[in-house]
Order: sequence, then structure tokens, then C-alpha cells
Amino acid sequence: MTEMVYGTAPVRDVEPVLPKWWRTVDKWSLSCILMLFGVGILLGLAASPPLAERNGLNPFHYVQRQAFFGIMAMIAMVFTSMMGPLLVRRLSVLGFLAAFVALALLPVLGTDFGKGAVRWYSLGFASLQPSEFLKPVFVVVSAWLMGAGQELGGPPGRVYSFVMMVVIVLMLAMQPDFGQASLILFSWGVMWFVGGAPMILLMGLAALVVLGGMVAYNGSEHFARRIDGFLSPDVDPNTQLGYATNAIREGGFFGVGVGEGQVKWSLPDAHTDFIIAVAAEEYGLVLVLAIIALYATIVVRSFIRLMRERDPFIRYAGTGLAAIFGVQAMINMGVAVRLLPAKGMTLPFVSYGGSSLIAGGIAVGMLLAFTRSRPQGEIHDILRARVR
Repeated sequence: MTEMVYGTAPVRDVEPVLPKWWRTVDKWSLSCILMLFGVGILLGLAASPPLAERNGLNPFHYVQRQAFFGIMAMIAMVFTSMMGPLLVRRLSVLGFLAAFVALALLPVLGTDFGKGAVRWYSLGFASLQPSEFLKPVFVVVSAWLMGAGQELGGPPGRVYSFVMMVVIVLMLAMQPDFGQASLILFSWGVMWFVGGAPMILLMGLAALVVLGGMVAYNGSEHFARRIDGFLSPDVDPNTQLGYATNAIREGGFFGVGVGEGQVKWSLPDAHTDFIIAVAAEEYGLVLVLAIIALYATIVVRSFIRLMRERDPFIRYAGTGLAAIFGVQAMINMGVAVRLLPAKGMTLPFVSYGGSSLIAGGIAVGMLLAFTRSRPQGEIHDILRARVR
């Protein structure tokens, strides 16, 4: 009688946050991410002491920094994965605005650290690369626009996201940072494809990418030098690619032994871009295949869980985040074995780098948040009900 007069009381979710998170999160993906971080510390113990010795630092200086930034990344990952999709979206909009402004100010306030590309802010105690933080929030904001564009009376979200993508890609290409630009373009293309883009438009986008590559080759000496080095039939043994190729070949199936590798003494980027070469030389093909399996497990399980998702925004955002995570790992390892041109891209959670680790923690935290189990009907159940 009371309910008839005053109405029913709303049902509140009283389950504590932590138990609910543990019950709904993808534990396989979470375990794989933690194992990748552990592998990164293990390889850092092998790859970073030679660099620390050359710079007159404590032998474990870079390992300690990697552990510090890695722990921060894991904390950021767990807290982000506890958020709901709505909160992730709102924070991503704010994060996108901040990262976009930081990227735009790089030509004025940024530095290249002698590497020929202005990609970082020097903070004294560390460096900050805005593009690393821009990638995950760009994916979420683009997914929001695409999802909103499918609603009745919604905005032209695909057009807005396309314009946003083009502007960011051009800004990255001017640094130049063609690696990050390609990741932004790829993630947007994957989300557009999942959203039902016509094949003719996808082919047109591919043609534009080829045309852009030709323009970059003719207009950028930095880009042309990397492409020419990749296409050359001979590899200079005194270059980073030459050292990495030889280390992978020497490692064989089981490696030369822990601490016995030599490539870390020759490669200046052995602890970052070419960390997989250190793994292949000291631990062999066995560890390399294990690393590939960890990345593949995260991406495949994320796609499987997203296939059950009803919300278009969550599907697009999760797919874009999983794709960008897997492709970045593929590019890093592809460069080391000379399947792809040199890109200067880190291996997620394995390579050394504060910006890469923390931004990666936020990105996979978003992915875990989007792939958490939710009380909803499966898509095939809904379609079957409509057919009936």
C-alpha cells in the first residue's frame, strides 16, 4: 500500500567498488598486462646497465625509474578500469583538450633531445610526450562522436571525428612523428570500419594514405632516409637495424644466456625501441613468442568481449583502444626484424619510457573498463527477439 501511494524506492547498487571490479574485469587480460610489465623489468635489468654506465649513473638507474613509472602506470590502470564508461568519456574529453593544446605548443616549447623531431617537453627530472597521452583520449572522443552520429537527430559525428583526425595527423607529421600519426589514422579507420563504413570510402582513405606517404617521402628527408634504408637489400651492420638483426639471429631458439648478450652494448636504444632484440638474443625465440602471445591474448579477448556489447560508443572505443595497443606492439617488433621501416616506437609496458608507461596504463585501463561484464542482453539475443 505504501508503494502505491509513495512509489517504489529506486534499487541501488550497494556492492562495494573493489569486489564489483574484480568480479566484472577481464582477469586474463589483466594478468597478461602485469606479466608484460614484469617482462619489461626483467629485460630492463639486462638492457639498461650499459646505458647507465655510459652516462655515469648507477647501474640500475633506468631500471629503478622504469619500476617507478611502471607502478604509477599500474595504479592508473586499476583506477581507470574501475570507472564507468560515462566517466571515462567525460574525463577523456578534458584529457583530449589538454593533450591537444600540449601537442600544438610543441613547436614553441618542446625539445627534440638531439633526435631531430620535436616530440617532448623537458621537465628537468623527466620528459613528457603529449602524443602518447593523446592517442587513448582521441580514440574515446572519436568513438563518442561516431556513436552520437548514429542517434536520431544526432550530430554528423563521423565528419567531426574525421576533421579532428586529419588535424592531429598533420600536426604529428610536422614534428615529424609518422609512427604516432599512423597509429592515430589506423585507430580511426578501424572504428570507422566497425561503424559500417562503405568499402569504397575505405579504399579512398587507403589511397589518400598512399598519396600522403609519397608526399612525405618527397618532402621529408627524415622520412625518405628511413624508407630508403628499409628498401635497401643490404643492411649496414653498424646501424641500429644491423645490430638488432644480428642479435636476433644470434639468439636462436633458446638465446645465448642471461647477461651474455652483446647488442645492449652497441644499441643506444636497446632499452626502448629495440628491447625485443635484447629479449631475442639473451632468451631466444621462446621469450619472443611468449611476449607475442601475451599481446595477442589481450587484443583477442578484448575483441571477443566487445562483440557482446550493445552500446555503439563502448564498441567503437574498445575496438579502437585494442587495435592501437596491438598494432603498436606489432610495429615495434616488425621494425626490429626489418619487416617495417624504422618508426621510433616503444613496445607497450616492456620498453623504458615514463610517458609511454603511464599513457599505456591509462589506455589499457580504459580498455578494461569498456570490456567489463555488464548486465545486458547479448546482441544476438536482441536480434533473435526482433526476428520473432
